[in-house]
Parts: sequence; C-alpha cells; structure tokens
Amino acid sequence: MKVLRNLFTGFLLLLPAILLAQEAKVHGFLSDPDGKPLEFANVAVKGTTNGTATSANGSYELKVPAGKDVILLFTSVGFSKDSVRINLKKGENKLLNRQLKLSETQLSTIEVKDQQLKTNAFSRLDPKAITYIPTINASVEDLIKTMPGVSSRNELSSQYSVRGGNFDENLVFVNDIEIYRPYLVRAGQQEGQSFLNPDLVSGISFSAGGFDSKYGDKMSSVLDIKYKKPSQFAASFEASLLGATAHVEGKITRKLAYLLGVRYKTNTYLLKSLDTKGNYKPRFFDVQGMLYYDFSSKWELSVFGSYTANSFKLIPESQTTTFGSDAITAYQVKIFFDGQENDSYDNWLTAATLTFKPNDHLRLKLIGSAYQTHEAQTYDISGEYWLGQVELTGNNAGNLIQLLGVGAYLDHARDYLDGTVYNLEHRGSYEKGKSQMAWGIKYQHDLFNYTMNEWQMLDSAGYSLPRPHDSLGQNPPPHTDLYLNDVLKANGGMSSNKGDAFIQNTWTFKNEKNDIGLTAGARFIYSDYNSQFLFNPRLNVSLKPHWKKEMVFRLSGGVYSQPPTFREMTDLRGIIVPGLKAQTSYQAVLGSDLYFSLWHRPFKFVTEVYYKYIQDLIPYEIDNLRIRYYGTNDAHGYAAGIDFRINGEFVKGAESWASISFMSTEEYFQDHWIPRPTDQRFNLAIFFQDYIPGFPTWKVAITLVYGSGLPYGAPDSPRYLQTFRMPPYRRVDIGLSKQLIGEYTHFSGKNPLRAFKSLWIGLDIFNLFDFANTVSYQWITDVQGRQYNVPNYLTPRLFNLKLVAGF
Repeated sequence: MKVLRNLFTGFLLLLPAILLAQEAKVHGFLSDPDGKPLEFANVAVKGTTNGTATSANGSYELKVPAGKDVILLFTSVGFSKDSVRINLKKGENKLLNRQLKLSETQLSTIEVKDQQLKTNAFSRLDPKAITYIPTINASVEDLIKTMPGVSSRNELSSQYSVRGGNFDENLVFVNDIEIYRPYLVRAGQQEGQSFLNPDLVSGISFSAGGFDSKYGDKMSSVLDIKYKKPSQFAASFEASLLGATAHVEGKITRKLAYLLGVRYKTNTYLLKSLDTKGNYKPRFFDVQGMLYYDFSSKWELSVFGSYTANSFKLIPESQTTTFGSDAITAYQVKIFFDGQENDSYDNWLTAATLTFKPNDHLRLKLIGSAYQTHEAQTYDISGEYWLGQVELTGNNAGNLIQLLGVGAYLDHARDYLDGTVYNLEHRGSYEKGKSQMAWGIKYQHDLFNYTMNEWQMLDSAGYSLPRPHDSLGQNPPPHTDLYLNDVLKANGGMSSNKGDAFIQNTWTFKNEKNDIGLTAGARFIYSDYNSQFLFNPRLNVSLKPHWKKEMVFRLSGGVYSQPPTFREMTDLRGIIVPGLKAQTSYQAVLGSDLYFSLWHRPFKFVTEVYYKYIQDLIPYEIDNLRIRYYGTNDAHGYAAGIDFRINGEFVKGAESWASISFMSTEEYFQDHWIPRPTDQRFNLAIFFQDYIPGFPTWKVAITLVYGSGLPYGAPDSPRYLQTFRMPPYRRVDIGLSKQLIGEYTHFSGKNPLRAFKSLWIGLDIFNLFDFANTVSYQWITDVQGRQYNVPNYLTPRLFNLKLVAGF
C-alpha cells in the first residue's frame, strides 16, 4: 500500500495543480422517474462541445459562460431529451437537478456520442441496436463481433476472439457478476444461445484491451453488461422460425421491482441445411430473473437467478461434401452414418448484491454468487465413406470419375463434467471533486469432477489404421494389437482457491488548453493451485486538446495475468497438470477519437494501435469451438495490430458503422516462431441501416463480414507444421422490417391493439450470397496413410420470419 500511495502521489506531482476556472458554474443531480441516479448521462451546452457526464451517483458539474443565455441539454440512453435555458452571473454556482422521463421505442444509435473526455478504454453501446441487426443468434455478442479488434468465424456461436486471444481470454460481467460458458461444447450446433438476454439489458460497455484494474483476470477483453432496474411496467414478445422470447418487468410496490425473461430456441431449421443430413433435435431453454428491493435510500438488495437447460440430439444419416484446392481439381466425399449423439448442458447461477450508500460520495457493495454446471457429451457414430475425384465440366459434371479411397471409422465418447464456482466479493467507490477511487477484494473457490473417455477407430479398405505389419504365412499367426486414435481417457477432480484485490483512482484536470484524465491502479492475485502471487499495475491517460477539431488521445496499458482455470489445467490427454503458471500479457494501446460532421450530421472516427507481449503461454489447438491445451508453459508470443472504426448517421436518423482490423500474432514454441491459432491478419465488419424512401416505417439493415483465413494443420502433427490457412470467412446478411404499430398509430379505447406500444414484422436473409464458409476440417485417411482434409461448411443461404411486440 505504501508503494501504491507513493505511485499515486508521483502521478499527481506530474500534473497541473492549478486549473483555470470558468466564469460560472452549474452543478446538480440527474435521476430517473423514480428518483434513482442516472450514471453516464450527458450534460452539454447546446451548440458547443462543452459537456460532461454524470458520475455513479448521478452528480455532475459543468463550467458555462456567464452573462449570456445558455441552453443546457440533458440526455441518457433510454430517456427523453431535456433542456433548460439559464443565464448566470460571473462566479455564480447554480444548483440544477433534473429528472428524465423514459423515452418511447425509437431507432437507436449504436454508440452514445458523448463529447466529454474519455477516461477509460471502453466503448458504450446501445442494446436496442440488436433489434435491427440481422443475425442468427440475436445476441449481445453479435453486436460485439462488429467492433474493431473482434473476430468470429462461426455464425452459430456467440464466441469471439479479440486481438489474437482465444475464447477463454474474454471476461463477461452482468451487474458485476462474472459469467461462465459451458466447458464441453465442441461446436456451434451444441452451444445454442448466449447467456446474455438482450431483453433484460440496459447498458453495454466493451473494451478490447488496456482496461482498468477493477476488471478481472483475463488477458484479452471485457464485456460489462448492466441489466435493467425497472421503474414501470413493460413487456415484450418475439417469435421466429428459430424460437421465441418473452420478458416482463415492473414494480410490485414502491420498493420492490422485478425483471424476468424466458427464451426458447431450436435451430433445427438451420442444421438441416448443413451437409450432414439426419434427425436433429436441438433444444435450448433458459429463464433469468432479478428482484430489487430498496430498504431505504441508502440500502438496496438485488437477487439474480438463472437456469439453462440445453440439449443436442443427432441421428446422422449421410453427408455429401464437394471440395477442392483449385478450379481444376475437385473431390467429393460421401459418408453413410450409423449411431447417434446425445449431449446435455444444464447450469444454474444465483447471486445476491447488497448495496450501501451512506452519502452521495461513498458506495459499498457485497456480492455473493454460486455457479453450477452439469454437462454430458456422449456419442457412438460410425461412418462408411467413399472418396473420389469429381468431373467439373461436361455431361458428367458432378459425378465421381476416379475412386481414391473407401473406408470406415467409429467415433466414441463418454464425457461427463460437474463443476461449481463460488464467489464472495466486496467492491467500493468514493468520489469527491475531481477524484474517484475504487477498490475491491474477492475470494473464489472452484470445484470440478470429470470423466472423459474418447477414442476413434479408423479402417481403410478393410485395414485397421494404423496398419500392422503383414503376417501372411506365419504359424502360429501373431496377435497384433488393435490401435485406436485420438484416445483420451481420464477421470478425477480438482479444487482450487483464488483471491484477488484491486485499487484504482481516477483524476480529471481541465485548463484553458487541455482536458486531462488519468486512471491508475493495480491488481493483486494469489492462487493456491500454483502458489503464485501476481502484481498487475495498469494505467490509462486521456488528453483532449482545445482544438477547433474535436479530438481525444488515449494511452493505456499495463500487466494482465490470467491464472489457469479448469480448462487450461487439462492437457491433451485429459489429465489435470499441477502447478501451471499464469499466462501474462504486457499491453500498450495508443488511440485517438476524432469527432467531425458530414452532411450536417455527427460522425466519429476511432484509431487504436496496440502491442502485446505474452509470456508463460499455454499452447493450444482449436477445432471448431473446442480448445485443447498442451498443459505446458513453454511458449511466449506477441500480438500487434491496428484497428479503425467509423460510425455516424450515413442516413439521417439511422446509425451505421464500419470496423477494419489488421493484426498479427505468433508464438515461439517447439523451437519455431509459428502463427497462433487465432492469427487472423485482416477483418472487416460493416453494419448499414436505412429507411425505404417515402416509407419511414420500413427499415433495411445489412451486415457484411470478411475475415482472412486462420491457420490449421493435420491432427497429431507438430504445432510448427500447422500453418495451412483456411479460406476467408465471407458473409452478408440483410433484414427488412415493417413497423405495424408505433408512436404514429392510434386506436380507440375498445380496440384490443391499443395494448401494444410497438409491433414489428421482419424478414431476414442470412448469407445472402450463399458463401460456403469453412469452420473446421474432417480428416480422412486411406490405407497408404494419405490424409484428405474435408471441410465442414457452415450454413448456406436461409430465410427467417420474425414478429416483435412491445407492451
């Protein structure tokens, strides 16, 4: 603590101590209709870039010109705009409190265009934008996948990688509660739907790196979600070919509020379009709810509960896949299956948060949570295949002209996992003047028990692979062993305890030339799994010059350690490896935000350059969504790149954006520098929305994604040989929506339709140009040992109808 206190003092000495005052000042609090403080609301002087944002307790302070009429604007996502005209005397400090009203449903903007100084590495997004983006999952993560530095090659999954990291390196929080994903899921078909329920979300903040000390122990990104605290009754319902969702919210009494959401999804319609034909029975169901109780203006209790029941059943019948390395040579594999797959993923999450606010400056929280998961993955599937070369032209186009190999295989798995994660945490914040301090301490206990039994038997032309030596004529004939491939057989359990703490402080300074923001802090981590103590200092500096052009410059970075979890502890054999060190990333991010106007409408252009050096890496392989770790710390690597993003109203009243990323990530492993499995060199994501001219209730939304190919290699080959590249991922989705009921429709008192606040009907076309995107490979071996990589393609062009109602 003494070292940290000296560090903070040093920062203060480097910054200006005397700030120039404006001629007048206005201060106060912003609240919702129930009197609850509004955090991150915007307060600005109309016609200027002079503005600020409210703190966690809803307070604000703003300098304004004296002796003239000034219009103050008050805005916040989900609330109607408010304005007040004032005229202050020189030196006057006026108290002005405002209460914002809830806004009606309208076309939302994807990012709050606040002009005040950014003091952290987060982007704030509007969850209402999910309503208009045409996506298969309709999840918060689909919104995140369009952000710079973020990439995903699987529309069936909510998982994403950020700046060279894998899926396990991303933090997700809901109301300060850490969220976990299933452990045994191997493919997007099994995953179902994201944990996050968009109907319940009120705020989204995302950081692709360089985030503050108060966020947990992962190396790549943070997704910070806030669920609603209802102040009045509202409900919604959505139905489509992919399932249905419903939610309801409101207040039971003045002190008690509730929030409840239910979702059901079945992607049978999607899976039937894949090359593997069969009887698909995917069922994904979850229910989430929150209760808020205000004991008084100082004490509040919130309770959160979630239950998820996902199952995936498949009886495969046949598969026909045509592929080739160029436009001249093409191959086709036909497989006939027998057997079935049965998977289930059930989990529970319960949490309670007690908040104490003794005054306007201090906020204290006590958070307890328990997560349980029960997962089973079982299958016995045999396949008999014919592999041959295909005629591309002439009357026999599409037919086999040369048989290259025949054979069979049998895949077997009996995997079971029971896991429990307990957390107990205290968080606090204290804000006064231009300084805001935050701190926290957390204890986590993990308990996992598992059984894993997987193997594959290969047969080609009647020969078991690998093929034993010929024994023809020997008497007596030798007894040769039956060889199995990809054998994984293990069972056991693990129990670990982890403690972490953080402290950080934020200062803001303003003078006549610049606005400066500084956030400095550190995390302290200890795990009894490896008896390792970690110290992670972090820093974020923002500079906003008072130029004619609105710009903000940002520098952030620090140390980001990721202690091993159950997934990283388990090696390729399924055995828990003791004593693995935490992977540690040293990051630096330099960014700028440029605000400008086009066609008399506001735009924002963001640039970020980053470099990450990573030590004590645990190497891994990725197959679809399954990450298999080597169970060693014998690698180090780096990730470097540059991200760009532009967003604004290309069409008046409709927000659109584009993100472009260039990135390289490599690791030194097995005496070679090799690309990491997430080495996607280029990524482009565009979202564009428009109205149909003359018909404002008709809306069109388009998403376009292009990602360069990822490295891969043959199974059981050394990592330094896994440098082949998948084809690029290309996808265009389009959605057309018609508003049937809205703010412009009126019904008589007896009309039952008056119960609707809004009603939309939509048509989505997924994969408009029918691109054949590859998610992974199936390897087929002939008797000579030659291997053929047969691509597993994702979904083709599909249509979806949906109906969305709000009450």
